[in-house]
Amino acid sequence: MADLSIVPLDHSLVATDHSLVIGQEFPDVETCRRTLKDIAIALHFELRIVKSDRSRFIAKCSKEGCPWRVHVAKCPGVPTFSIRTLHGEHTCDGVRNLHHQQATVGWVARSVEARVRDNPQYKPKEILQDIREQHGIAVSYMQAWRGKERSLAALHGTLEDGYRLLPSYCEQIRKSNPGSIALVYATGQENCFHRLFISYRASIYGFLYACRPLLELDRAHLKGKYLGTLLCASAVDADDMLFPLAFAIVDTENDDNWMWFVTELRKLFGVNTDKMPMLTILSDRHQGIVQAVEYNFPKASHGFCLRHVSENFRDEFKNSKLVNLFWNAVYALTTAEFESIVNEMMEVQDVRPWFQRFPPNLWAVAYFEGVRHGHFTLGITEVLYNWALDGHELPIVQMMEHIRNQLTSWFNERRLIGLSMTSVLVPSAEKHISEASADSLCYQVLRANKVEFEIVSTERTNIVDIQSRSCSCRRWQIYGIPCAHAAAALLSCGEDVRLYAQECFSIQKYREAYSQVIYPMPDRNLWIVSTEGMESGSGKSDIIIRPPKTRRPPGRPKKKVLRMESLKRPKRVVQCGRCHLLGHSQKKCTLQV
Repeated sequence: MADLSIVPLDHSLVATDHSLVIGQEFPDVETCRRTLKDIAIALHFELRIVKSDRSRFIAKCSKEGCPWRVHVAKCPGVPTFSIRTLHGEHTCDGVRNLHHQQATVGWVARSVEARVRDNPQYKPKEILQDIREQHGIAVSYMQAWRGKERSLAALHGTLEDGYRLLPSYCEQIRKSNPGSIALVYATGQENCFHRLFISYRASIYGFLYACRPLLELDRAHLKGKYLGTLLCASAVDADDMLFPLAFAIVDTENDDNWMWFVTELRKLFGVNTDKMPMLTILSDRHQGIVQAVEYNFPKASHGFCLRHVSENFRDEFKNSKLVNLFWNAVYALTTAEFESIVNEMMEVQDVRPWFQRFPPNLWAVAYFEGVRHGHFTLGITEVLYNWALDGHELPIVQMMEHIRNQLTSWFNERRLIGLSMTSVLVPSAEKHISEASADSLCYQVLRANKVEFEIVSTERTNIVDIQSRSCSCRRWQIYGIPCAHAAAALLSCGEDVRLYAQECFSIQKYREAYSQVIYPMPDRNLWIVSTEGMESGSGKSDIIIRPPKTRRPPGRPKKKVLRMESLKRPKRVVQCGRCHLLGHSQKKCTLQV
């Protein structure tokens, strides 16, 4: 037996799983080759193939003088092979280093196939480590990388197959989910991939009839072999959860592709133009997005994602006190409060030139004409980042299936959650109502007439109109949920505060958002190849879509780490009332009075 001192093995396991006997059969010669290679690696000796053809396979130990030898031949009349002769004892020391001739790329691919199936993000360096620990041999980084690529191709098909399958994939979406939109576009004489747009009927219905009239637009750049950009439009359900409406993959991010994507979004709404005047759209206001929104949704309010604006402000001024005042200005509910904060900022540094580049009506609550419903940053950013990270090594069809599976899971889970709810409003809205009701206890309520109330506190007086559902503090109008002043007025006249929240926060709307089903897709072997719903720049109808011309440059791609803490409001900066320095309070000040 070969010397196994490099990596100790369980000999009982070796005898059971890696033994050969005369008469042992294999389904075909390829299975025979693979089995013998696996045994050679497990027992740490190398094979030398003497003869290998359609009818026989003869191999021996590569060490000179070692008698180990096996002869496998085809059984007459059947496709199976069986061992005819076997000398199973080794007199050599076997392989005494970490390298093994039989550890080829094909063997690596077979070894990691199960792990790659469960985790497409299985990294080559992890493959190196696992093979070293499990088999006691070393393979190169390139072998590990190619092995993973070959394993992915065996599991999901090649990247090129993914583009070829897009027309039939889109047709299957339209067949299995009637009312859904699935379109693919090719361009150029070679019919290279250009655009793909998908929106499921369940998502369209949920947005039009149950979600808040709020859309987030964002993108994530793909790092796979053929690059590309993943675009997405997402709404928000009654309980503040993301509700992806439509997504697309384009060959490159540019103004034309954004115009096309937003135009397809507008088509989804059909005759439901009653939602257009009240639609609010949030994005980083990329030039292409701005032009597309202005053209397709001229009456919509298009605001900045606060992460983009705040990062620009922080990089511009690099002053923690100014950043803290900036966030106070963002959340200011009235123009008077906003201007007061701006005056404080001006005492620190002149911010007016920056305000000219980033007008407050695009980011400040006090001036923004739309209704953000409490959403100031793009929540879809992290989801897109994860989708791009999980699917960039998969064929494009498999990436779309990964997204569809995620949506199906969300719809099913949230449908069950909705059925378990028993109150009037969703939990997040119920929490806001509870907090407002608790805060209302410290207010004095003076009733002017049937619908108007004067709410008096030690700080200020506010006017509440329960018929128009408004408060002079503007919080009720901006967030859609009664503020503490409104809660005080409603409770004083015996009204249920929950009934005065906007309908989009109701459990009924939450259930309706997920009432439709995203139906499963048949196995791709059952798809019928079709070019219906596909357009080509060449004008042909019987085309095969090829990968885009864009290719990933050589070398390791730069990895952008998405730091989600940057999306949060920074902590309040403490300023001493005695020495006026930042970072400590007057109580802890060391300045002698």
